[in-house]
Amino acid sequence: MKIIAVIPARYEASRFPGKLMEILADETVIFTTYTNTLETGLFQDVFVATDSKVIFEEITSKGGRAIMTGSHETGSDRIAEAIKEIDCDIVVNIQGDEPFIRRKPLEDLISVFVADTEKEISLASLRIPITEKEEIENPNCVKVITDNNGFALYFSRSVIPFIRETHSETQYFRHIGVYAYRKDALLEFANLPMQPLEISEKIECIRYLEYGKKIKMVETSFSGVGIDTPKDLERARALYLAKNRYR
Repeated sequence: MKIIAVIPARYEASRFPGKLMEILADETVIFTTYTNTLETGLFQDVFVATDSKVIFEEITSKGGRAIMTGSHETGSDRIAEAIKEIDCDIVVNIQGDEPFIRRKPLEDLISVFVADTEKEISLASLRIPITEKEEIENPNCVKVITDNNGFALYFSRSVIPFIRETHSETQYFRHIGVYAYRKDALLEFANLPMQPLEISEKIECIRYLEYGKKIKMVETSFSGVGIDTPKDLERARALYLAKNRYR
C-alpha cells in the first residue's frame, strides 16, 4: 500500500492572506509544515500542491517537492488534481497551516485503512474532545458529531450538539482538518458538485456526507495550532520557541 502526503497551500487565504509565507521561527509556516511532515517518516512521497508561484518556489528552491495546480475552492479538490497521475493508494491531506503536525495522529489515520481489508471506508479524519465554552461557540472551530461506531453524522461551525437538557453528559468534539483518503474516493469527490450544506458551512468534508459517503473519525490528543489569524501566528511562534528552547 503506497501512502503519500499532500499539503494543499494557497496564498490568498480569506481570513489571513499570505499566512503560509509568514516566518514562524527561522522558516516559513509552509516550509515548516512540509519539513515536519517529511520527518514523520510515514510517507513514500510528500508534496505541496499550490496555485501560488511564491509558495511553489519557496518549497522547490529548498529542495522540496511541489505541484502547481489550478484554482480550487477546497484543499481536497486541489489535492485531487495534484495526485491524478501519481501512483498511490492512500493520500493524507495535511493542512499547510498546521506546522506542529506529529507522527502519532497520522499513524492512527493510516491504521484505519490497514484494518479496513474490505475497503469499505473511503475517508478518515481526526477529532479531539473540547470543553471550553469559548471554543465550543467559536465558528472558526468546526465541531463534529458521530454515531456509536465513530462515523461522522455532521460537521458544523455552530454548536453541535445543542444541549437542551442541562444535566446531559454529551461530549463536544472539534474536527481537526487532517484527512486520509483512498485515491479513488478522492478523485470521485472532486467530480461531485458542491451541495447546499457544504456551501453554507464552508466545510468541505460535508460534501462526502451529502453524497452518502462514510467518514471514520479517529479520536486524538493532537490539537495543533491552526493559523487562521495574526493572533494564531503569534501563539504558534510562542509555542515553537518553547518547544525548541531546550533542544
